[in-house]
Amino acid sequence: MPNPNRAFLLGPLLKGVSRSFYLTLRILPAGMRDPVGLAYLLARAADTIADTSLIPPAQRLDLLLALRAQVNGAPDESAFLQRMAGEVAAQQTHSDEKVLLESLGPALAVLAQLDDADRKAVREIVTTLTQGMEFDLRTFPDEQSGQIVALRELAELDRYTYLVAGCVGEFWTSMTFAHVPGALKDTPDAMFARGIRFGKALQMTNVLRDCGKDLRIGRCYLPDVMLTHHGLTPQDLLAPSNSLRAQPLLFELVRMTLDHFRAAVDYTLAIPAFSVRLRLACLWPVLIGLETLLLLVQNEHWLDPVQVSKIQRNKVYQVIGGSLPLVASDALLRRWTGGLIARIEARLAL
Repeated sequence: MPNPNRAFLLGPLLKGVSRSFYLTLRILPAGMRDPVGLAYLLARAADTIADTSLIPPAQRLDLLLALRAQVNGAPDESAFLQRMAGEVAAQQTHSDEKVLLESLGPALAVLAQLDDADRKAVREIVTTLTQGMEFDLRTFPDEQSGQIVALRELAELDRYTYLVAGCVGEFWTSMTFAHVPGALKDTPDAMFARGIRFGKALQMTNVLRDCGKDLRIGRCYLPDVMLTHHGLTPQDLLAPSNSLRAQPLLFELVRMTLDHFRAAVDYTLAIPAFSVRLRLACLWPVLIGLETLLLLVQNEHWLDPVQVSKIQRNKVYQVIGGSLPLVASDALLRRWTGGLIARIEARLAL
């Protein structure tokens, strides 16, 4: 018998809280849609909790840990849901996010209905993602404090990108092996390693794109050791006029990000051409990520939060439309992605 909660959660609600991911989800092979979509919704709810600045960080952390516990099967669900409704949902200005938080009961019910392997995988990915959010809340100051804290070492940034995105590539790979047998041409070890780097590529792009905005809530993801090497402090990055001065640091991190994107391209092309849906679901974020990086390295005001390097929606649709006739050709996809990487590298060489 169809589950109306499942249909609403993975249809209208998912579309409301993430239009771009919803496009990807719709083209996934059928067996992957429910666990991947549900994992996204639970992670998005956790992210909403972590980002609700009207709530003190310590309270957000407590609520985040409570959500993680519920996902992992803790009792007292009704008390938890009452807390969410009273302490978080009421603070939301976006109606879709408010509905999401008010729909955690049905979402947890759908989680309980997944088969054992999928339920275990969803619990693991949500646990890891919330560890990344916990890292944010424990590491950085209150958004209203006026203080800025930077990560210390590059290894700390690398670990963070795993917690909030690299683990998604890992989860995606496990879902593919479980639900689309034969859809990945390389060994599990190779695909899991590439999947992790795929996620890191996308998160590094987000970190660099959103640097100006994050600084203004006290978060500097650019490691202090690298800032010092380039003669910079987190406070220096607050001035958009320092965008060119800080560009060598940006370019150094973009080079690292491009190495991750090369692994993401290899991941995508390890999906056989006949698995069109799965290949497109991986290709689109690669292309959109590379287009974003290209805008970023061309942006001489990249630290200005008003001039964020974000591709326009019509460009997204151009990427999607342009990919359809090329998706089955490894050579043409290599040419497309290689061309974007070459344009980025040409800018880095200036």
